[in-house]
Order: sequence, then structure tokens, then C-alpha cells
Amino acid sequence: MEQHVQNLLDSKYAFFNHPRFIEHDPIQIPHAFSQQQDIEIMGFWVAMLAWGQRKTIISKANELIQLFDGAPYQFIMEHQAHDLKRLETFKHRTFNYTDTLYFIRFFNRHYTSNQSLETAFSQAYNPDELTIEAAINRFYRHFFNDEFAPSRTQKHISAPFKKSACKRICMFLRWMVRKDEHGVDFGLWNNMQPSQLVCPLDVHAQRTAESLQLVTPGPANWNKALELTDALRRLDSTDPVKYDFALYGMGIEEKTIWQ
Repeated sequence: MEQHVQNLLDSKYAFFNHPRFIEHDPIQIPHAFSQQQDIEIMGFWVAMLAWGQRKTIISKANELIQLFDGAPYQFIMEHQAHDLKRLETFKHRTFNYTDTLYFIRFFNRHYTSNQSLETAFSQAYNPDELTIEAAINRFYRHFFNDEFAPSRTQKHISAPFKKSACKRICMFLRWMVRKDEHGVDFGLWNNMQPSQLVCPLDVHAQRTAESLQLVTPGPANWNKALELTDALRRLDSTDPVKYDFALYGMGIEEKTIWQ
């Protein structure tokens, strides 16, 4: 790989991996909380809603927080049936009331017997042998391991076995697993290591990666996400997805007001 490509990515990573990034990105939503369960719940939820304009995503997530009375974990664990009625109005694109109710049902089921959402991904595996592909596939099956799981909600949760690039799941895992001195990502989880993560592959990242010849042009699927991550791993084997900041930032910087 040409040295100027690495130099460019390193410089853009250093620029975009900065606290100012939080102010304009959906990651600001989990950053509004201090309790780990709230961070996990709203981090996951906003990641699953992350399609469309960032301002709209942030606005919808804040609307959801208000419906939870500012305490997502407490609401999910302590709500009464009549409390759910207020959520009928919450929608984002194709995400509707049915999906909202099932997300709440899943989180309640999971946190009733687990302290962290991390176990939904990694509980069944030896950390030394854990792969992100296996972890995400396990999460998908755990998420829908419920006789009342609505089929329509499956379109909102991706998995490698479905050949999806799993952009939103990979982004959420980056938030939970990566940790550095800049404080954008949370680094709350320990069973997975940054070296194991797969780079979120959205249209901005793929367009930039293709222009830099990090990947060959092709459909955005799990194999393409792995191809990109392998290329980034040659630049930094311990933390390849740090370059997600650079790829995403370079893809949107013409529209970004905080350069």
C-alpha cells in the first residue's frame, strides 16, 4: 500500500477522532448517559436507527429518550403495560410501534438475567476464539429467540449469515469496544478486542475506500466489509477500525460544517 494513503488516513483519523465529532454525530445520544445499561440501550437503539440524515436520527433518538422519561433502562425494566401506550407515536422511516415494543421486550428479557449487553454477543464463546462474525450471528439469534418476535423487526437487525455488511451493528460494536484517550468511543466491553472488529461499511466509507483502492468496487456485503478491514489491518493490526473515522469523515467532509 502506498505510503501516502496511510499518511492521509492517519491525518484524517487524527482530525475526526476528536470530542467535537460527538457534537454532530448520533454517538452523542449514548454520551448523554453515565449508567452502562443506558449507554448500551441507547447506543444500540440509535445505531439501529442510523439511516438518513444525522440531524433527523439525533432528533428521533432524543424523542425516544423523552418518551422513556429520560431513563431508558429504568423504563424498560419497571414500566407497566399502560406506559407503553405513549410510544405509539414513535416512528422513524420503517421503524414503527411494533418494532419499538419488541426492542423493549428484548432488553427487558436480556437485562433481567444479565448486567451488560456484551453477553448477548460473547457469552457462548471463549474470548480467545471469539470472532466478530460468530458474535453478531449469536446476537441475532439471541435477539429473536422469542415466540413473540415479529417477523417485520428482522429487517432492522442484520447478521453476517444473511450476507449483510452489518454496518450499524459494526458501528455499535466499535462504540462499545474501542477505547482511546480521545473519548469518542466508550470502550466498555472487554471480551472483544479492537483488533477483532470489522469496519462499518456505509456508502461514505465504501466510496472513499474504493477511491483509495483499499477495496475493489462491488456490492456492500459482509465479504466487502471484511475486505476493507483486512486492508486497514495492514495499516494497524491492533486497531484497524480506527480508520472508520477517516473513511466516514472524508466521505462527508464536503457537507460538514465543523471542518
